[in-house]
Amino acid sequence: MSKIGNATHEIYQMDTLAARDQWTNRIHPLVKLALTVIYIAAVVSFSKYDIIGLASMAVYLIAGFLLAELSFRNCLRRLRIVLPLVCVVGLANPFLDRTPVYMGAIQINAGVISMITLMMKGIFAVLASYLLIATTSIEKICHALRLLHFLKILVTQILLTYRYITVLLHEVGRMTQAYALRAPGQKGIHIKAWGSLVGLLLLRSIDRATELYESMTLRGYSGDYLYLAEKNRLRWQDICYLAVWLAVIILFRRFPIILLIGNWFT
Repeated sequence: MSKIGNATHEIYQMDTLAARDQWTNRIHPLVKLALTVIYIAAVVSFSKYDIIGLASMAVYLIAGFLLAELSFRNCLRRLRIVLPLVCVVGLANPFLDRTPVYMGAIQINAGVISMITLMMKGIFAVLASYLLIATTSIEKICHALRLLHFLKILVTQILLTYRYITVLLHEVGRMTQAYALRAPGQKGIHIKAWGSLVGLLLLRSIDRATELYESMTLRGYSGDYLYLAEKNRLRWQDICYLAVWLAVIILFRRFPIILLIGNWFT
């Protein structure tokens, strides 16, 4: 399968995960969106040297993956490009912060601790976002954004960009396949054909966009989507889920739970 085919398949796989009839998928999207934002804010608020306190925040991710029955291996495979880029951000810290810090009898630079902490913050934020996307469809996320009174045009743009990126990928796949059939044995697309192919892709995208807009208009589109709000009302289970996780996040942010547990056992 080509790279374009793999990308399209991954999008379909994420849509399939979000459409499952699973307990966490049925939680109100506003609750999951609010928890994700609060969790990321709590993770980012840790001190750059508080590596132990930050590590305790992994409980939300572990419980989330277990409750949603998500494969952590597939998550790492899908995020194999994003996670290394997140980790690269803190590589300069050991050279910029050379303050000596003692961990027992071992002396290390404070920059190493801040580098690990910064990497953990980025990884936790990306995994929390993946957990949201894997359990909530793009329509439900946009519905939650509309409940928060985000701009209608911005929410519609997000929805259409996500929904019709597969259409663009299909067009690119057809064009590259047609080029490969006309240039057998050639690896990739020659640089002289890049300009014409990009221009042709732009023209075909405009044509498809016009057809899609006309179809939407014929189906009653008037500038806003109906997100079936009557089927996504807050239930008492959603409120309890939100309250429990808010209490857990505040508790783990306020107190060093790992140190307390370690001291209790020792």
